[in-house]
Amino acid sequence: MEGRGEMLCEIAGGNDIALLTGGGDKPYALGLAGALTSLSISLDFVGSDDLSVPELLTNEKINFLNLRGDQRPEATAWAKVTRVVKYYGRLIYYAATARPRLFHILWDNKFEFFDRTLLMVYYKLLGKKLVRTVHNVNAGRRDANDTWLNRLSLTTQYRLSDHMFVHTEKMKREMIADFGVPAEKISIIPFGINNTVPNTSVSTAEARRRLGLQSKDKAMLFFGNIAPYKGLDYLVTATTQLLETDRTYCLIIVGRPKGDSSHWNRIKQAIEDVKLRDRIIQRIEYIPDEETEIYFKAADVLVLPYTHVFQSGVLFLGYSFGLPAIAADVGSLREEIIERKTGLMFKPRDAGSLARTIEEYFASNLFRQLEQRRQQIREYANRRYSWTTVVNITGGVYSKLLHVNVPSDIQQAHGCPTVTNEIANRGCLH
Repeated sequence: MEGRGEMLCEIAGGNDIALLTGGGDKPYALGLAGALTSLSISLDFVGSDDLSVPELLTNEKINFLNLRGDQRPEATAWAKVTRVVKYYGRLIYYAATARPRLFHILWDNKFEFFDRTLLMVYYKLLGKKLVRTVHNVNAGRRDANDTWLNRLSLTTQYRLSDHMFVHTEKMKREMIADFGVPAEKISIIPFGINNTVPNTSVSTAEARRRLGLQSKDKAMLFFGNIAPYKGLDYLVTATTQLLETDRTYCLIIVGRPKGDSSHWNRIKQAIEDVKLRDRIIQRIEYIPDEETEIYFKAADVLVLPYTHVFQSGVLFLGYSFGLPAIAADVGSLREEIIERKTGLMFKPRDAGSLARTIEEYFASNLFRQLEQRRQQIREYANRRYSWTTVVNITGGVYSKLLHVNVPSDIQQAHGCPTVTNEIANRGCLH
């Protein structure tokens, strides 16, 4: 461990790395920053009020820069315009004066076309090496609003990046096929486990009591943003079918509408029309981290009825609580779920298939032995989605781009890009 820390400390060279977070995604940003600094890497962290937390502010290896500031959605339109203009001004000034030679971009900012094109060109003109973590290869296609301008801006962004990280082999193939990215510019890393959401001593029984669930209730959880590609409408239809013969099924919907609220309004009306309100618990708002555990501990299973997705952070959040998942067979979800050990798969866009799979789950040993299986799933997830694996591969890319001379035996030992194929063999669940 000491040798690896010294090697990566040389890579960093004293704040040679900057993480540009876009101001959000606290679990991923904190997880990566914590893993890097645990190996003696010092870095600049460009964040926001939402990311101004003790884990970052008290870390001596992190220079926290709150350039984004307040992002509260209830602000007036004028306040939103003003704070965005100020943020871009601060970001542009920071880039011109920043010591780091390598910018690791986790998310874009407010204006994606500008971020993907002109801002990228600006960074390159300043001589910065640009690394990106690509969570969605083309979110426009996922959200059914893809355009030639969207694809053009993504192509520009990907070609100007010096290296990119994706989370699955399928994402890598799509990036190569659709955007002409050379394979050697892409590394596959796990989606690091969410270890920022509190997991206290609250028991399953206590969590269910707080939500008003009975011991006999079969509780299914939908968690996260509500958008058309999330497929919540299929889950509501499946729940309706299940309740026709078994009133112990209960659906918990937790999250807030993303973008246009018309999609959620249609689902809400469907719930009213079939009189499901007594069997559906709804909390349609943003849930603070400190309240999240209640829902994952109270539920018997997490349901991911997505119609299109690359990968799901919600799945990994569920795994961190040891919660099995029922997921649509889309994107790379099949690579992340071990049938009958961490969950089950069903045919996407098919409420009937989902209903049958839910029935199968509640008749399975996975459900009957849920408390025992929870611990096994947590242990599996902590191995497979380890931040240590993420930072080893990331550090190898940093060393290459910053021209740090890392001996081949150290590269092999510490997970530089040549060992990325080991990811698939990690975290086996027997």
